[in-house]
Amino acid sequence: MGHYLSITDAQKQQMLHAIGLNAPEDLYAAVPAALLHNAALEIPDGMSELETLRTMEALAAKNTVYPTVFRGAGAYRHYIPAIVSAVTAKETFVTAYTPYQAEISQGILQSIYEYQTMICTLTGMDVSNASVYDGASAAAEACAMCRDRKRTKALLSAAAHPDVIEVVRTYCWAANTELQLIPVKDGLTDLDALENMLDDTTACVYLPQPNYFGLIEDAPTAARLAHSAGAKLIMGVNPIAAAVLKTPAECGADIAVGEGQPLGLPLSFGGPYLGFMAATSAMMRKLPGRIVGETTDADGNRAFVLTLQAREQHIRREKASSNICSNQALCAMTAAVYMAAMGPGGLREAAVQCLSKAHYMAARISAVPGFALRYKGEFFHEFVTECPLDREGVLSALSEKGILGGLPLPDGGLLWCATEMNTKAEIDVLEDVLREVCAK
Repeated sequence: MGHYLSITDAQKQQMLHAIGLNAPEDLYAAVPAALLHNAALEIPDGMSELETLRTMEALAAKNTVYPTVFRGAGAYRHYIPAIVSAVTAKETFVTAYTPYQAEISQGILQSIYEYQTMICTLTGMDVSNASVYDGASAAAEACAMCRDRKRTKALLSAAAHPDVIEVVRTYCWAANTELQLIPVKDGLTDLDALENMLDDTTACVYLPQPNYFGLIEDAPTAARLAHSAGAKLIMGVNPIAAAVLKTPAECGADIAVGEGQPLGLPLSFGGPYLGFMAATSAMMRKLPGRIVGETTDADGNRAFVLTLQAREQHIRREKASSNICSNQALCAMTAAVYMAAMGPGGLREAAVQCLSKAHYMAARISAVPGFALRYKGEFFHEFVTECPLDREGVLSALSEKGILGGLPLPDGGLLWCATEMNTKAEIDVLEDVLREVCAK
């Protein structure tokens, strides 16, 4: 970032006079006096730079930073090439926000276009929009895309991430539309139950791939069932897993959505992240947000245009199907730079390492008495084990060794995760600690 230069009192007065005012208070002349706070604010004296630095370091020291992490559940620790932050930290990118004067903002438009192109390549879909807030919002927006006057019901796999379920539930509540959860059987979406739940009011079926328990779902069968009932299939996609699994397009999905955090975004206490959305060409005009296209200018040079923006600011509010107002431009650019830096081979290598290390870890953990795998299905880089001991005690013992263990599930068991960041040595230490705890 460039240097921040504050303005002087004289410059402030010059700015006020330029708009016909004498004092900052005049900016609030339209606000009733009863609503204004005129008493002196009790603000402590400012600190020096050194004092501020020491204060912030003391606050940061209260955080627990785990050298070894075996937890995912929607936010994942992946390797991020140094070039990602080197590019995205440039001031021209950090300060650019949204292309309100679209065709003048060629740099932003190109970055969005490249991002959209990569998301389409990753998912196999025809068109992608600029990103939405997060993966849960993308899932809810996708459900809204599928509704019409006759079909309003959404069927959502109970094996989806709990946060996704709650956000979709909120969207459906606000739209006064029905949401039903498809039961889970042996850790997977019960497709027999799905077949019985489908009817002529069903707008869409949401299926996570992999699901919250890490298992790989039978997406092609879910797509066939949904389409046979006249409904759309929405697939919630882990973008790293997409490098080795069948694409949503190959599975027959109509819309692919997901959380883009694994694509170069650090964990960062939960955000900001981005939600990606891609769809078939038949669903293009229902996509919220923006779609950037490529064309040529009057001189025949490559240029970019804002092809479609289905936003409520540009149409009558009562006709709007979405209230998405941001394209998460910097997060989308981060994902694009990450995918460009990794390339198809790098993404696949990361996915293969996630897969192989998770299976090695599952074998090592399940070799400890009582820590058996709960589900027998195929999984990507997460899996659930039983826990024969007090889970908090187990996690506390791991924490003392600098290890963040699996996530406790409401119905018992632990949800573990491995990525390319985990080493065989770390997994072996994990097994040793579990055996020590069991031996006590």
